Amino acid sequence: MGQAVVVGAGVGGLAAAGALARNGWRVTLLERNDRLRADPAAVLLWPNGVRALRALGLADGLDSIATPVPPSGIRRADGSWLVQPGAAAALSPRSAPVVVHSEDLHDALIARLTATVDVRTGISVRQARVTPRDRPSVTDGRATWEADLLVGADGVQSVVRRAVSPESSVISSGYAAWRAVIPWYRAPHLATDVALGAEILGGDYRFFAASLGERGSAGASTRGGIYWQATVAGAARPEAPATQLALLRRWFERWPAPVGDLLGATEPDDLVQHDVREINPALTEFGTPSTTGGVALIGDAAHGMAHHLAQGACLAFEDVATLVALANQTQPGDGLRAAVLAYSKARVPRSAAVARQTKRVAAVLAPRGRFGTRARDAAFGVLSTRVLDRARAEAANWFPPN
Repeated sequence: MGQAVVVGAGVGGLAAAGALARNGWRVTLLERNDRLRADPAAVLLWPNGVRALRALGLADGLDSIATPVPPSGIRRADGSWLVQPGAAAALSPRSAPVVVHSEDLHDALIARLTATVDVRTGISVRQARVTPRDRPSVTDGRATWEADLLVGADGVQSVVRRAVSPESSVISSGYAAWRAVIPWYRAPHLATDVALGAEILGGDYRFFAASLGERGSAGASTRGGIYWQATVAGAARPEAPATQLALLRRWFERWPAPVGDLLGATEPDDLVQHDVREINPALTEFGTPSTTGGVALIGDAAHGMAHHLAQGACLAFEDVATLVALANQTQPGDGLRAAVLAYSKARVPRSAAVARQTKRVAAVLAPRGRFGTRARDAAFGVLSTRVLDRARAEAANWFPPN
């Protein structure tokens, strides 16, 4: 095997570094932060993401840290039902997710890094060199790292992507999202008729919550609690977390339970804000060959998109599982170049299919303004339910390469 450099130590980068190292690659992992760390929120893992983790040998212990999310219907902001829980329960079980605390998932990925992975923190990659006649490389202005395989896992603002596809740009998706986990010792005791797992929709707002384990016990995890996510049309807020939380409480003040209870129990340090961005135009190649191998983009660096289907982490794990399967048992040279091209050929159509379904879900779930909300609610029924189910089922309908 050859030398690999992975830029970015998010979940995709950690999974790639660990999987390549376990397959005999010499791996250097570059991370801009001063240490490897996860945010304090949680992530949804759909069946395709779980399959990718299992293909990578990374699913050990997943059952102990993952909690199934029961189908609990869709409600309006006034509390009435758009989709009853019974109808939601009839949706395809193949599209049901689990929720995992981000720090638990991060710890599981860290535990699978071998001692041969050279982890470098505090490295802000400023430039990447990608040419057909040279080994790909990156630099922070002081040091340079060359590789046979360069993996760009550095997010939607990827420096590596700019070298591969300089014509691409990053645009706002038109909304921001906040995520948080309220630990059990602070989590409110909800009324027995309040079911977590239901999505609540307003005109420019959405809210979702799920349980991380059972109160008083989080299985093998010490990080149980209640996870919630709020989506608001507009740009990210520049204010301090305390002010952001006050805004969220005001925006969602009249929403049905458990929204107010959960926001009331949230502390500013719990908040994780995302200014959700997309790559425009979408990439037509996720990999490019070079003299001994090439460059492969994974995760948001390759296909940053609106997260109406919450598939970001899952697609990153799919990318890694595909790349490792194709690069396994190859040597620098013709074999690795062919693997990079095959990776791109496999992943671009898959990403495009999920992006199409994301746009369909956006049309159903994310109207803008009062009149758009009324039209959506009036039309919401069997057809919209089928659109949601079909989109989620198609997104989850992925299996690792043999």
